[in-house]
Formats: sequence, C-alpha cells, structure tokens
Amino acid sequence: MLGQIGRLGQIGRNIERVLEWVVIILMILLTIVVIVAVLFRLAGDSLSWYDEVAAIQLSWITYYGAALAALKRRHIGFDSVILAIPMPARMGALILAESISIIFFMILTYTGMRVLTVLEGEMLVSLTWVPVQLTQSVIPIGGALFIFCQLLSLPEYWRQTALGKSLEHAEIEEEVEAEMKKAGAR
Repeated sequence: MLGQIGRLGQIGRNIERVLEWVVIILMILLTIVVIVAVLFRLAGDSLSWYDEVAAIQLSWITYYGAALAALKRRHIGFDSVILAIPMPARMGALILAESISIIFFMILTYTGMRVLTVLEGEMLVSLTWVPVQLTQSVIPIGGALFIFCQLLSLPEYWRQTALGKSLEHAEIEEEVEAEMKKAGAR
C-alpha cells in the first residue's frame, strides 16, 4: 500500500511539473502577444487577431492552472467546516464534497466534448486557418485534467482530514513561521 502511495506521489510531482511548465509557457506567450499588440498600436497599426488569441490564451491558462491548483489542493475550500464535523461523519462530508466537485467536472468534460462536435468545421474569425475546435478543446481536456488531479491528490487530503489537519491552515502556519524566522534573523 505504501508503495502505491509513493508511486501516486511521484506521478503527482511529475504532472505538477508538466502543468507548471504548461502554465508558465502559456503566460509567457500571452505576455509576448500583449506586448507585440501594444507596440503595433503605438506604431499606429493594429493586429486583427490579438483580442481573439489573447482571450483564448487566457482561458487556456485558467483551465490548466485550475488543474494545477486541484493537484496542489489550492482552490478555495472550507477545510474548517469539514474539520468541525465529528468523525466519522467528517469523512462522509468529505466524500460528499469531493463527489459534487468531480460530478461537476464530469458534466463539464462531457458538455465540452459535445460542444466540440457542434463546432466542427468552424474557424476563428481573425485567423481563418485555426479551427475553433482546437481552441475550445481546453474545456474537456481541462475538465478531465481537473478530475484526474483531484483524484490524485485525494489520498493525502483524506489522510490529513482524518487526522483533523487543515491544508489551508498548515500552509498559513508555514508562511508565518518562515516570516518569523526572517524577522528574527534581522
């Protein structure tokens, strides 16, 4: 059992690195597009494709970033509410909360796939050679990634919740402790 948890941890770390790089690259590309568009406008010209491409890049950053946040359990949560529930009902509440989240993203993924079939043959308005299906593929991919990352991080979250430990509070406490050490070093 411990070997499986170790393998899950390694898979999680690998996926975390990949998602971090995907988000970083998308952010760099978005920055480049915005800077180039601003320079063109300052020069008295305007890029016809800028708005459409920047909006698509921003949505891709959002979906892939959401999957990364799910993997790290960094989405807004209510750990305190779940931890206030006595055991074993606490774990039932956790199952309910996780189930609702996963069901939502299953619906998003399914609906995203349906949308892709509707968009078949459509091209972007400003870049007529780019299929809209490509740009909107982030919806089902992002939804599936979110589910996968949520499930991958669930064993550790389950363990911490069973122990009565808050992931939110632990992170805050670590930051406060690090700042106290910095202040003490001065």
